[in-house]
Amino acid sequence: MSSWGVWRHGRAMLWIAAGVVAFGFLVALEIAARRYGEPGPITNQVQALLLAPKPGPLYGGLVLMMVVLTWRQRFIAAGAAIGVDAALLPVRWAAGGEMSDGGFFGTGALWVMLGFAVVAVTRRTGDERVLLLKGVGLGLLLVAARKTGDTWLLITSKTRPTVLDQYVAMADHALGNPSWLAGRLVEATDPVSSHVLQLVYGQLAVAAVVVAFHQLRNVAAERRFPRHHLVRTFLVIGLLGPGIYMLFPVVGPVFAYGPGASGTGGVEWAAANLWPHTPLPISTPAPMTYDGITPRNCMPSLHTAWAVAIFIHTRRAPRPLRFAGTFWLVATLAATLGFGYHYGVDLVAGVVFALTIEAALRSFARGWDRQGVRLLVHGTTIFVALLVSYRYLPMRMAGHPEVFGPLLILAMTSVILGYVRTTRLWESTLAPARQPEPQPEPV
Repeated sequence: MSSWGVWRHGRAMLWIAAGVVAFGFLVALEIAARRYGEPGPITNQVQALLLAPKPGPLYGGLVLMMVVLTWRQRFIAAGAAIGVDAALLPVRWAAGGEMSDGGFFGTGALWVMLGFAVVAVTRRTGDERVLLLKGVGLGLLLVAARKTGDTWLLITSKTRPTVLDQYVAMADHALGNPSWLAGRLVEATDPVSSHVLQLVYGQLAVAAVVVAFHQLRNVAAERRFPRHHLVRTFLVIGLLGPGIYMLFPVVGPVFAYGPGASGTGGVEWAAANLWPHTPLPISTPAPMTYDGITPRNCMPSLHTAWAVAIFIHTRRAPRPLRFAGTFWLVATLAATLGFGYHYGVDLVAGVVFALTIEAALRSFARGWDRQGVRLLVHGTTIFVALLVSYRYLPMRMAGHPEVFGPLLILAMTSVILGYVRTTRLWESTLAPARQPEPQPEPV
């Protein structure tokens, strides 16, 4: 077998192994969810084939799959998906089936993606089959990530009865309790600010799909995917972040120090009803018991991490997308603080988390070198140091904000500067050397 054949065989075996591991993970989550009396990601996905689906990125997954299709095929796929949903809608109404959380559409998109998977297996061969399966897999991964994330958040609430909000709240004194300030600003500018920020916060996946579709717009013509794109970063952030939730369970200031939100949690579980009007007093922190419903999904802020990833991946896009990426980042930071979903130190950890993952994925795509390894080690070290300081030095951080506040910002800035310098170095080495212009022959 030639070296090319060995390489392709190795990649195929790697993909098969990854698929087996992913399926095993989904099965494990399904079993865990059922232990707590809830359907898991596999059940939810199967139900979405017939029942009204929960709101989620089903059509977003279809859009991502379309990057491997021609424009004619895209119109056919979109029309088929909308047609299926339109046909099912009166049937569901006639049967008296309730729409799940207001979700009316999405089943058609799921059917079309599965249909193209069948087409790939039965009607395509060679590289064309692989490309179409990659497109289908990309779309289904986005959908599965949402289902998996919902199940994982359920597990965090059931398996982590105590939370560490008091520690994080004390550490947040080093930054001046920005969530308290942002919460008062949002309240003062309500309802305009709350409506805009809620739209941005709730539609982060839509923004990601738009940016990803732009990055992958040439896949159908070039018949290959780029070495690195936003979807990879998004999925890895969503895969690794929830693991930190289990190690560092935090519910957020609106739940731990406020009246709760959207009917979840409440004052009866809070340490005190202080957010956002009363400055948080400095007191010795301790783990506190919280309800079995609210997800422990604050540390790090994955909304911040995802918004940072969108910002990074729009830097080389056309100007409207660059502006949109900047706006989405700023608005997401404002929403996470202003709604009381996160503390300021969560956001610092989220920025470092996102840049470290992005650096690792870019290094993997282009080939590891000294600069990539150094940046990965630096980002990982800073991230671990942040978590350790939040847990074991919160009183020192609260007592000396003039020292620890700048240190937190400097630590985050060091990762940002390291990322910028390293990626610029990579880009300069990849840029082709400029050829001298031909000079006229002397007469």
